[in-house]
Amino acid sequence: MTDYAIGDIQGCYDRLRDVLAKVDFSPSRDRLWVAGDLINRGPSSLATLRYIESLGSSAVVVLGNHDLHLLAVALGGHQTRKKDTLSDILDAPDRDRLIVWLRQQHLCIHDPDRNLIMAHAGLPHIWSVDRAMSFAREVEAVIAGDGAGEYFTHMYGNQPECWHDALAGMDRWRIITNYFTRMRFIAEDGTLELATKESEDSAPAGFAPWFRFSRQDDVQVLFGHWAALEGRTGHDQFVALDTGCVWGGALTMMNLDTGEKIHCDC
Repeated sequence: MTDYAIGDIQGCYDRLRDVLAKVDFSPSRDRLWVAGDLINRGPSSLATLRYIESLGSSAVVVLGNHDLHLLAVALGGHQTRKKDTLSDILDAPDRDRLIVWLRQQHLCIHDPDRNLIMAHAGLPHIWSVDRAMSFAREVEAVIAGDGAGEYFTHMYGNQPECWHDALAGMDRWRIITNYFTRMRFIAEDGTLELATKESEDSAPAGFAPWFRFSRQDDVQVLFGHWAALEGRTGHDQFVALDTGCVWGGALTMMNLDTGEKIHCDC
């Protein structure tokens, strides 16, 4: 069995099948780790979602901000945005089944044997792996539970800006969600700056890319979300998998055991 991790697909179904064909991917013997943002902005969100769901246990999925946006529209009363390409999912006859499946996916996944962790936006330096996994499971239970509608109604927002242990309820769940799915720039104390989305050279004063802060462990972090990095972090510990497929870049997949990266131009 070979495990591959792939960056933001964002509804680019044809390119997904192209890059999988390059390694003769077979769900009967291989697994695909998806670093979030399965859908939205690309032309084939429904086909992508159906395919990943059809892989069953051969797909290991974390949720990205675009995946959560679909759930916020479907469950939280929010409206689609001008650039969204979600109507094929929202109008599909199997919409409800796909929504239920998406709600059962993770915010963060840890593989202790490989000493790696995968989250859509990354892992803040202020959290150990154990704390991060505990926080992820807490919010995952909310997303999958009876209170999901209330959570998605109030999910959006940039406050609070910084984690502290006294946070409770929606404030606590919102910042956990933001660390895992929206983080790019962060301060030493863990304060998030969520407005800036350009390359790492555009860091506001007092902030830096989250992967520039040293960790107390050597866990390898796989993430997507930040296409402007073009797959580069300058450190093997932090692996950027979003290479901007939906923006005309490439779809990148990595063999988790060899580190080999496979690309499909978009």
